[in-house]
Amino acid sequence: MILYNEQNRTLTLHTQRTTYQMKADRRGVLLHLYYGPRVEEADLSGLLQYADRGFSPNPSGSGEDRTYSLDTLPQEYSTCGVGDFRLHSAEVEQADGSLLLDLRYAGHAILPGKYALEGLPAFFGEGWETLSVTLRDPCSGVEAELLYGVDEADDLITRAVRLTNRGTEPVALCRVMSLCLDFNRADLDFVTFNGGHVKERHLDRAPLRPGEQSVGSVRGTSSHQHNPFVILCEHDAGEDHGVCYGAALLYSGNFLAAAERSQFDDARLVMGIHPYHFRWTLDPGESFTAPEAALVCSPDGLTPMTHRFHRAIREKLIRDPYGGKRRPVLINNWEATEFHFDEEKLVAIAREGAALGMELFVMDDGWFGKRNSDFSGLGDWTVNEKKLPGGLEALAPRIRELGMQFGIWVEPEMVSEDSELYRAHPDWALGAPHRPQTQGRSQLVLDFSRQEVRDHIYAALRQVLDSAKAAYVKWDMNRSLTDVWSAAIPAGRQGEVYHRYVLGVYDLLERFRRDYPDLLIEGCSGGGGRFDAGMLYYTPQIWCSDNTDAIDRLRIQCGTTFCYPVSSVGAHVSAVPNGQTGRYTPMETRGVAAMCGTFGYEMDLGKCTDEEKEVVREQVRTFKKQAVLIHQGDYYRLTDPFRNTAYTAWAHVSTDKREALVSLVTGSTTAALPFIVLRLRGLDPDLRYRIDGGERVRGGAALMHAGISFPLIPGDYQARQVYLTAVE
Repeated sequence: MILYNEQNRTLTLHTQRTTYQMKADRRGVLLHLYYGPRVEEADLSGLLQYADRGFSPNPSGSGEDRTYSLDTLPQEYSTCGVGDFRLHSAEVEQADGSLLLDLRYAGHAILPGKYALEGLPAFFGEGWETLSVTLRDPCSGVEAELLYGVDEADDLITRAVRLTNRGTEPVALCRVMSLCLDFNRADLDFVTFNGGHVKERHLDRAPLRPGEQSVGSVRGTSSHQHNPFVILCEHDAGEDHGVCYGAALLYSGNFLAAAERSQFDDARLVMGIHPYHFRWTLDPGESFTAPEAALVCSPDGLTPMTHRFHRAIREKLIRDPYGGKRRPVLINNWEATEFHFDEEKLVAIAREGAALGMELFVMDDGWFGKRNSDFSGLGDWTVNEKKLPGGLEALAPRIRELGMQFGIWVEPEMVSEDSELYRAHPDWALGAPHRPQTQGRSQLVLDFSRQEVRDHIYAALRQVLDSAKAAYVKWDMNRSLTDVWSAAIPAGRQGEVYHRYVLGVYDLLERFRRDYPDLLIEGCSGGGGRFDAGMLYYTPQIWCSDNTDAIDRLRIQCGTTFCYPVSSVGAHVSAVPNGQTGRYTPMETRGVAAMCGTFGYEMDLGKCTDEEKEVVREQVRTFKKQAVLIHQGDYYRLTDPFRNTAYTAWAHVSTDKREALVSLVTGSTTAALPFIVLRLRGLDPDLRYRIDGGERVRGGAALMHAGISFPLIPGDYQARQVYLTAVE
């Protein structure tokens, strides 16, 4: 619900449990009043305080009034260079060279439904309202349209910004944040999700300190190192108590999320495209749209915040048919064969998978061009018939005859120097003239800002998909961007290339979605280097990490789930010793870890013992039975794997609280093993639950407060699952 009070000029956004309020003051400055648990006050202007603060300047026209300063007031979209020294939202180089921007309220509109963003991902669906607020710089004519989407039922508020040059001369955007959020308090923790390749989204939590704290990426992607999702929360906030603010940016390129604790112990959070090498020219009449950011405020801890993001992403970001659909259990050949395979090897792996109940065979890297190693072939999307005589037209039907769908790996954004494509079009790769190009994984990056490059890749891959009648594509991207310069863009506009690249990726993905509406695309960037809400709009699942070690995955997947739903997390059972860690974990444990995701296998099933195959068969059967509960139920973190190394536990609970699947994985064993009594969460205290279909029945209140005991589990890295059903 969006309300406007004309008398005090307040705009109030209500969701079911939260309130967001702003005010256009007497000077036309759009002030932020409140965001938090729902309140019914029509005017919270009493929260504003005015005082003469030394060295905090006063706007023109203040006269002798030194109590009014942009440096001390909470703003909805902060200015630049005109008196506010805190994190600014936008920076515009005006035609005269000045970097000043003074945005004042010029009007608003309340509209039914949800705004859309051309060429960019955004939430959608029923039950939305839109608030559009226009701010204008009276000196230059630069105009900012602040867009707010209000999803009352899901407690979700989205933000986006569109900047338009209403002046008569070109201007250059040097900084455009999508979100600015001011708080009249600074007693908050800043929670971020960090790491590196094969160590993604590890939680870090620290109190706001004086000055700025930030995470971001200048790698051309949202990156393995930091994720475009952050949390501000009260110091004592936990899973089920304390006020928490989650903010997610729907963007897959360079980003910045920065928090500042000011001299007066208030705080500001900004989030948007990273200003690094960003410069976008706007001619008169032109507009620039910044990506969408999504906000959830939970008055009751981290878990409700998680549930609201999960539901919103599943139902109003991931598009049909995969928002609520179970994904097929797959077998991928990579760890079994790497580049060294032929048709018979692939069919043999698929046959083993089909016999164990798997539904999709995925042919990974090495099927095209002269791709016998990662030194050649990228860009040449034609079948290597030395490996696959008769091409995909011969292989794919053999896979389908086994009762399996056929999927294929591609890496469309990259090119090898040793390729026919690069030899024909060397200027199609990013790189400045007369400079040697920096390689990553022995490959270069195609310039996806160029339409002709995208058209060529689209045509080549369309032939592949049509010949294979593929049901699934793994869309990989295996390096960061360097040498970011485009031969098709004028010298003065090279600051646009990073963003135009991301728009190009989105454009190509949207074309495939349009022409292949039933195609399941799994995003990947060396695993989790582009795991963000923006990509989930185009790819309903993303390979979570190249690290397939079950124990390492517990932390990676746990960090991921603070924002992103389990149904979006690509997770496989792989062989041991693990390729990243050398660790041995039991097949049962690898299966339990992978079930907290889309679930599949990446190993040579022919090397499994009969006993292991039986375990696999049972895992597949269990996952199919529990997939709706796992993917559509509410997810609960029962332990913190970043602190508790003795064991990690989590649960999936149906929305009606009548079913639950509890999973537990132990760490390395010790003598004199401790007893494990696990207190569950999310159950109905008034219901009684049958445990694993047996005779044991316990009340929901007892299971949550007293807990459930697990038997002593000797050995390293053991796993147990408990299934609960409500007793009528």
